[in-house]
Amino acid sequence: MPNRSGEMLDGIVDGIVQQMEEISQLRDNTLSRSRRLIRDCAHSIRAMHRHELAAAEEMLAAARRDAQAMVEPLAGHPELYHTGYTQDALKELVEAHLLYAFITGGPLATPAELGVTGAAYLKGLTEAATEMRRFALDLMRRDRVEEADPYLEMMDEIYSLLLTVDFPDAVTGGLRRQTDVLRGVLERTRGDLTTAMRQEKMQAALRRVEERLG
Repeated sequence: MPNRSGEMLDGIVDGIVQQMEEISQLRDNTLSRSRRLIRDCAHSIRAMHRHELAAAEEMLAAARRDAQAMVEPLAGHPELYHTGYTQDALKELVEAHLLYAFITGGPLATPAELGVTGAAYLKGLTEAATEMRRFALDLMRRDRVEEADPYLEMMDEIYSLLLTVDFPDAVTGGLRRQTDVLRGVLERTRGDLTTAMRQEKMQAALRRVEERLG
């Protein structure tokens, strides 16, 4: 009897080891794909800041393909789907798509269209709002102050919406901390834009005085 039990135990352990080897390989593949997805999203956002929108759209399409390739094998492995590196990559996917929609005025991708959880979507929305500060600052530097105001308004609207999401971090994946970061970015942007508007008004007033004296 002990020998038979030992043989059965060997078979059970061998089966578990084989399963773990498969999961370990899937984990490595997922980690590699998540890194590729993050790179695609970063390149697309860089293209947006350079106003290379066609290139950005192509990179977003590549990011969607990479996201699908990453997520599909995880259908039976929720422990890998919900792990940090997978969700971080999907958050970047959301950020890139929403940022593109905000700057082009195009339709907003939904969580279902991107294949992400609600928590990942909201965190990506937060980072997209934070990223809009760069667009506002670029416009201010080019003396196109009025064009920067809609970005501030959108950031403000997003922040107000995120404040209504009042759930524990275990549900939102740490959204509260990112919302606090957005608040700081929003206030700095508001201050920068207010200063730029005042300077623009002062310069206009000085020009009018010079014209009258001239």
